[in-house]
Amino acid sequence: MTAPAYVPQIRLFQNWLRDHRGLVFDSYDALWQWSVTDLHGFWQAIWDYAGIQSPTPHRAVLADRRMPGAVWFPGAQVNYAWEVLRHAEPAHAAGMPAIVSDNEAGEVREMSWPELRRQVASVALSLRALGVRRGDRVAAYLPNIPETMVAFLACSSIGAVWSVCAPDMGTAAVADRFRQIEPKVLIAVDGVHYGQKALDRSAVVRELRAQLPTAERLLLLRTPHAAEALPHDIDWATASGRDDAEVAAFAPEWLPFDHPVWIVYSSGTTGLPKPIVHGQGGILMSMALSQIHYDLGSSYAANSFGERFHWFSSTGWVMWNAQLSGLVSGTTCVIYDGHPAHSKEQPDWSVLWRFVARHGVTFFGAGAAYLTNCMKAGVRAVDCGDLSRVRILGSTGSPLAEEVQRWGSAQMQEAKLAAASRAAEAAASSAAPGRPKQASAPSGGSEPHEVGSVGAPVWWCNISGGTDFCGAFVGGNRELPEVPGQMQCRFMGAAVHAWNENGQAVTGEVGELVCTEPIPSMPLYFWNDPGNARYLSSYFDTYPGVWRHGDWLKVGADGGCVIYGRSDATINRQGLRMGTSEIYNAVESLPEVLDSMVVDLEYLGRDSYMPLFVVLRPGVALDDAMRRKLNDAIRASLSPRFLPDDIFQVAEIPRTLSGKKQELPIKKLLLGQPIDKVVNKEAMANPGCLGWYVALAERRAQAAA
Repeated sequence: MTAPAYVPQIRLFQNWLRDHRGLVFDSYDALWQWSVTDLHGFWQAIWDYAGIQSPTPHRAVLADRRMPGAVWFPGAQVNYAWEVLRHAEPAHAAGMPAIVSDNEAGEVREMSWPELRRQVASVALSLRALGVRRGDRVAAYLPNIPETMVAFLACSSIGAVWSVCAPDMGTAAVADRFRQIEPKVLIAVDGVHYGQKALDRSAVVRELRAQLPTAERLLLLRTPHAAEALPHDIDWATASGRDDAEVAAFAPEWLPFDHPVWIVYSSGTTGLPKPIVHGQGGILMSMALSQIHYDLGSSYAANSFGERFHWFSSTGWVMWNAQLSGLVSGTTCVIYDGHPAHSKEQPDWSVLWRFVARHGVTFFGAGAAYLTNCMKAGVRAVDCGDLSRVRILGSTGSPLAEEVQRWGSAQMQEAKLAAASRAAEAAASSAAPGRPKQASAPSGGSEPHEVGSVGAPVWWCNISGGTDFCGAFVGGNRELPEVPGQMQCRFMGAAVHAWNENGQAVTGEVGELVCTEPIPSMPLYFWNDPGNARYLSSYFDTYPGVWRHGDWLKVGADGGCVIYGRSDATINRQGLRMGTSEIYNAVESLPEVLDSMVVDLEYLGRDSYMPLFVVLRPGVALDDAMRRKLNDAIRASLSPRFLPDDIFQVAEIPRTLSGKKQELPIKKLLLGQPIDKVVNKEAMANPGCLGWYVALAERRAQAAA
């Protein structure tokens, strides 16, 4: 029997609205308009559709409709861990693992759903034995491995508040974050393997213990990479190794909807990083909504049987939280611990593509900068193994250039055609006399069929949101047309607009990205922020009661969206504003350009001065011919108005730990502010590159004097 055709998740949701609410929409715009006006009806529908569990009813959906301070689902009790572990029995019965992990050494591990449940219970009971109680903070210094997911779920299950930093961050950066939240327990790894190097982290852990006086206990994950044996209260093997009656009987605690689930940090340019507190229920609502827009299904559901989700991230980026969300929907999470390009010394940008092929990933997400590097490095997907099951490519972190999206689509088409040819040859061979027939996919009451058909074109899930509310404002819709370089729509429930200088919503023009209605996953508060002072100044200082995100946005007449970079680092040339991404799209399309950054020093009425910084391929010099080529690219793609006043060849573009170009700090530096006031070096991926920019600022200051 022929397997039924795949139904997109957003269509399943609309079918549910029709059958259970009597709501039918003739367009996505009509659905979106309903979702941002009838907040009670929409978010109740998300709650019911996702089947979120609560032993007590909520008294209202939105008891206080204001920003900040909205009160969602009062009376409800939830737990992130509960929502994950309820999938254990059906997912395991269908033969689906919970987590598949791999690393630079090729060490592949699969964790079953029952084993995930057992380890979560064991670690949760161990944390209780260490004195952790509801509301206590647990700080984790861990890489992107299954143990980190288990540790988070264990914390959530007992009402502890989770916070994680990646081991590639500097000691001071980690301490600056964790000191603010006063953790009760530290969970740490004593070594990692990254970029083909074994890296000892025992000295960092020892220093963290010294700088975190409230962290009374250490749960240590021991590795072969440590240079010394650290004293600790319990090791991971012991904490996760229990398998007794108490473990079997363990159940997650029911928590208030607005109980804190985790603390994440902004990569602020000045002062300490902002510790952003999200609530249990708000994050669950965000995850439920995201699965619809990501078109990500349960691995054991008939419609999406065999779904495998991978979004490459370190634990220092909010996309780790997004990857984790796959477990909430019963999806197998496939994670990679290592350098995405093998190593800095010997770059190989095909590493993740081979990983995705090896593990049959169906959803492959990564940062836009990663995909751009793959294109520039000449990666050929067809040479990376069987990518036939990849049906979705995801991108975020920065605007994805049209050229890069077209490149990725072409790569996947070639890879899928090659896989289809191989499949046809295999089918012909198996049909030969005397050959046994191939086994079919597991069957069930609804005819399960594996997603990711061999010949289907890839769909792009390009999203833009933020750590701030652990979600997306704009992103994908599996049923809408795709335009390379754009995001397809505004997310349901996100009352997002582009506002002009007069605070009016505009279409087809670039404006400030604002959100005029509350969303459940917006921060509860910042930790230790008296009077919500930092919270208010971060998002509500420009438009009281309206969230200002700090991005330039254009919403097209068709609902498609383009993000043009940070609004506070915009270009203004003779009154014409332009986001920096437009210039990057132009210059980075040149094969000689590896990376670029532009800043506009127009400030308080002074004339615009716009330098362009470029990283060129080895052996390429910034001579007159190269300057002409760069200017011609900008002139052809944009306008002569946006030609740079100066072009500088640099070794590196300064970036945050999550890969964002640091336009605003460099702008402030070149405007005369001291380096220690404009940039947090501990929040940078490459602070060593700053010396060159400081020297340039000093030369400019001397010339001005």
